[in-house]
Amino acid sequence: MSEPDANADAGRFKRLDQGELDKILESHGKFAAGRAGGQRANLGSCDLSYLDLSGRNLSNAELSGARLANANLKGAKLVASSLFSADLRKADLTGADLTRVDLRGACLRGANMTNALMMESDLRDGILLKADSKGNLTTMSFDMTVADASSAILRGANMSQSRMSNAFIVQTDLTDAIMRGIKLVRADLSHCNLTGANLEGSDLSEANLTGTILHGAILSGAILSGTNFEGADLVGCVLDSADARGADMSKAILPRSLDSLGEELREVLQRHIDWIRTAGKKGKRLDLSRFDLGSQNFSSANLSAANFEHALLKEANLSRTELLMSDFGQADLRSADLSLSDMRGVNLKRANLVGAKLVSVKAGPVNLLGSTTQVWVSNFERSRLSTADLSGGNFRKANFQGADFTDASLRDCDLREANLQDAEFQGADLRGANIEKADLRGAKNLTRP
Repeated sequence: MSEPDANADAGRFKRLDQGELDKILESHGKFAAGRAGGQRANLGSCDLSYLDLSGRNLSNAELSGARLANANLKGAKLVASSLFSADLRKADLTGADLTRVDLRGACLRGANMTNALMMESDLRDGILLKADSKGNLTTMSFDMTVADASSAILRGANMSQSRMSNAFIVQTDLTDAIMRGIKLVRADLSHCNLTGANLEGSDLSEANLTGTILHGAILSGAILSGTNFEGADLVGCVLDSADARGADMSKAILPRSLDSLGEELREVLQRHIDWIRTAGKKGKRLDLSRFDLGSQNFSSANLSAANFEHALLKEANLSRTELLMSDFGQADLRSADLSLSDMRGVNLKRANLVGAKLVSVKAGPVNLLGSTTQVWVSNFERSRLSTADLSGGNFRKANFQGADFTDASLRDCDLREANLQDAEFQGADLRGANIEKADLRGAKNLTRP
């Protein structure tokens, strides 16, 4: 697909300056609020490149075919507006509300849509036509016929129930995007980053996921008929109840089996013990990153400083284990039992701990070697802890920024000085929990104990 020419068809677009735009936006604001003197904004085929529309209410506005390249739309409200075949290249749509917006045929290449709301938006293919001076129908949009979100940034965007069939979304950052029930039939998502994205119940039939990163992505109940997973990294991806009939995963990157270790697991664990006891002079650090360790029994083992990044540990028994400074970044620990374990200084960033047991764990700070003042805190940043049982655990100073505690039990937890910024507490039980001096900025649905 060729790069759109910024100068192509320039004569067909009406250029507005900031002052002219502000008057139109002010009038539309009155229209949207139902106040006298208001008029719906009709900015179709207008050139608004580089102009400031941040924080404005543009709900139900007409912006079909508008040039909005490099425009500032940060925090703008665009509910039910028409951006059909609009040029939004490198536009700043951070935190914008694009609910039910018509984005068919729009170009979002390089746009920043971090934390944007895109529920029920339409990003399917579309071509804008207009009569020229001779009455002939000509294409008004740039050199494309499908919605293009290539190289866009959509971190944390909520795109639930959107329609994106045939969309072109190559090399786009969709980290943590909420895309439940989205229609992505035949969409090109090659080389996108879908780390932590929620695609539950989505339709990805015949979609191209070549080289796509799906670490920790949720594809439960998704339709994957004929989906191309060649070179896609599915380590840590949740595929429960997904319909994968006709999908070829033979060339995808999947968790490694224990058979590929080439030796017994107990022998590898023993070498790790030797490595710990001799401070690294003998033995070897345990590295089980990207291995399928589901339902394995590690109870009471010393796994301190071990590497379990991206490991599949669903329903594993890790109770009473020594996990000091161990690394479980982006590991799948759904329904695992970590009760009574020593987890001081552990890294569980982006780990999936849905339904896990962390009863009475020690996950407070650990003093750095040779220091009485410097500590290393346990890291649960952006971890999924919905329905998990953390009751009675010591999580003092732990980092839970952006963590999901939906319906989790935090009864009698020590959360003093913990970082709980932007954490979700919908339905969480905090009875008896101590949150003294915790950082609660941006915490959602928190009912103080």
